[in-house]
Amino acid sequence: MTVHPMTSEALSDEVVASVGNAPARTREVLQALLRHLHAFAAEVNLTTAEWEAGIDFLTRAGHITDDERQEFILLSDVLGLSMQVVGLNAAEDPRATESTVFGPFFVEKTPHVGLGDDIAAGAPGEPCWIDGTVTDVHGAPIAGARVDIWETDGDGVYDVQYGDSRTAARGYLVTGDDGRYAFWSLRPVAYSIPADGPVGDLLSATGRRTMRPAHVHLRVTADGYRQLVTHVFDRTDPYIAEDAVFGVKESLIVDFEPQSPGTGPGGRELDSTWYRVSYDLVLADA
Repeated sequence: MTVHPMTSEALSDEVVASVGNAPARTREVLQALLRHLHAFAAEVNLTTAEWEAGIDFLTRAGHITDDERQEFILLSDVLGLSMQVVGLNAAEDPRATESTVFGPFFVEKTPHVGLGDDIAAGAPGEPCWIDGTVTDVHGAPIAGARVDIWETDGDGVYDVQYGDSRTAARGYLVTGDDGRYAFWSLRPVAYSIPADGPVGDLLSATGRRTMRPAHVHLRVTADGYRQLVTHVFDRTDPYIAEDAVFGVKESLIVDFEPQSPGTGPGGRELDSTWYRVSYDLVLADA
């Protein structure tokens, strides 16, 4: 039986060495994690009560996570880890559209909509037309790219947060031969990230806001190209400078331009103000 050394440094060395036979990348990641974890505990002189509070926090995050809510992704988001990983894995080509956080509300199975169709599905909010082209870094259109879209309704709520079977403000389309994408949806609004769980408690305890600025999520996939996960943000939103998940990038801020009532794209008749955005999406080579 191994008798653990009494010194903190020796214990850490033994724990790090314990994964020395793991595959190379697993060993590299785990040993770095263990070194930093032990160094953190030593630096702050972590108490037993604080350790127990941390275990309880993670346990609560696990209990609240289900198929429609991922509290651990939310935790990663508010700690800035998600954006750190986004940056480390970003396309090196500066011509590619910048990526940002994935967020906890993506759903794999979503309805397919045709070009120019409406994904709002009756959700409340102001109508918004969004279009653009999907191209490679040389400007050549990419036909057949899949564009997934999701956002909150006009009340700042994602469809999966209602707890019923509705699907609204969510869908995917496929670009045409000219690389074009276009759809009707809703003008996005600012909203609070879920604050009724352990992540909300963390933000409250540290005096941080829970708000995200108005945005539309886009995920673009095409054979031979890097997947793009990004947002388009409303320039006028007051929370642009203090996103709870640090996801705003200048290149992703756009103008949602108000339009007068009348006939919109596709012949849609609108009796109130509606909005439109044009934003081109550029994919880097795989």
